[in-house]
Amino acid sequence: MSSETPVARPASTIMLLRDRPDTFDVFMMVRHYQIEFASGALVFPGGSVDAGDRDIIGRPELYCCADATAEPALDFQIAAIRETFEESGILLARPLGSDQLVAASRAAEIEALHRTALCESRISFAQILADHDLVLALDLLVPYARWITPEKLPKRFDTWFFLAEAPPEQLGMHDGKESTDSIWLSPQEALDGGDSGRFTLPFPTTRNLIRLGKQPNVRQALADSRGKPIVTVMPIMSRDGDKRTLRIPAEAGYDGEVFEFTGS
Repeated sequence: MSSETPVARPASTIMLLRDRPDTFDVFMMVRHYQIEFASGALVFPGGSVDAGDRDIIGRPELYCCADATAEPALDFQIAAIRETFEESGILLARPLGSDQLVAASRAAEIEALHRTALCESRISFAQILADHDLVLALDLLVPYARWITPEKLPKRFDTWFFLAEAPPEQLGMHDGKESTDSIWLSPQEALDGGDSGRFTLPFPTTRNLIRLGKQPNVRQALADSRGKPIVTVMPIMSRDGDKRTLRIPAEAGYDGEVFEFTGS
């Protein structure tokens, strides 16, 4: 048996936010129980960076307002928007030459035409954008966190988390395949659901919800994170009898360094 540490696959996820009178909500989905990774868990939309995302980098007419020299790299940003469209139907893009996001009615038409085909690799994201004269709104993405799966685990990801304000009137809906339910709820409501057993929350999701829930509204959440240095988190797992713990960098901003590990 090989002792080599599995390579962490590049991945991206977006925490889509929208205000409500008393707080703000984040869009989350329940992963299908037969999915290999995080089955049955309540998560943010996202997934692996693929070759098509890297191809778009060579077509700058398809994206806007990105700093190609900054972290995270462009392919992570592009993948974040593509995966969010695949998994929720929400499209962070603008019509060519416009400073306004694509109208919800138009986004719905594009979703109906292409979302399934994109998920099944029968059309590329670049082709969808080109056919509909759309430009990815990469400037809406605010880098929030970077988590790398511990080295001891067989399936590993190097995941960038982004914040973005959800486009008005694009409500989002799970695909019924990789995810079986979707919901807008406040960070605290998601955490309460985890405590009650209503939801299964992976450790990184829990920590990011706790941190996000300290903000009063979408504007403050985005402002607090914009331009802030990102400390990469790769938890170190340890075991003492039946007790398992995860150690993360204290400077990552998660109000602690050692946490009891009870889930995924």
